[in-house]
Amino acid sequence: MQLEWARPGVLRITSHAYEFAALIAAARFVVESAPDGIPEEALEQMRRVLGEYDAQLSGLRERSSHDVDDT
Repeated sequence: MQLEWARPGVLRITSHAYEFAALIAAARFVVESAPDGIPEEALEQMRRVLGEYDAQLSGLRERSSHDVDDT
């Protein structure tokens, strides 16, 4: 995994798919199990991040399927 600052407050992350999948799986686990010690605000932020991830992944899949159809 490689991290670099794209600009202040924005990181560019380069990782293998399995590394990123592990982070997403951990976030889903935390959101779904909601341990008592995690503030609701943090859970809501994680839900938003996961929602954005799901939307981006869906778009990526659609673009990939169009690329395959165009060949």
